[in-house]
Amino acid sequence: MRLALVALPLAALLLAAPLSTAAQAQGTVRGAQDGAARGEAIAGPVGAVVGSAIGAAVGTANSLLGIDRRERFRIYAAGERRPSFRYEGPLRVGAVLPPEGVVYYDVPPEFALKGYNYTIVNDHPVLVEPGTRRVVEVID
Repeated sequence: MRLALVALPLAALLLAAPLSTAAQAQGTVRGAQDGAARGEAIAGPVGAVVGSAIGAAVGTANSLLGIDRRERFRIYAAGERRPSFRYEGPLRVGAVLPPEGVVYYDVPPEFALKGYNYTIVNDHPVLVEPGTRRVVEVID
């Protein structure tokens, strides 16, 4: 009973709290981490568990492509058969790709991501900010 009394208000608070840009771009993992930290700060260990689950769901939904377009984009990119760039560091949101050797492509209009490019890195489609070459989403 006590868990329910803590979990419901906590869930509402976490869903209403704005996520950082990094949490939105990272998706599930970053959302879970952010939710766990916020939940623990508010309600201790029980809040961390509830916050992690809610944060993961919200983080996934808030990725740039969203749940519905993510798989379609992965299929689209695979069908284009673009060459893959071999990146030596950990491929994650926030990584900056080198200025040479990477080929960037326009994201088709049906994905509604004007202002972003994509490339293939380590066999994964990756969304990139064109001006900075910063990875904003890795499509697994």
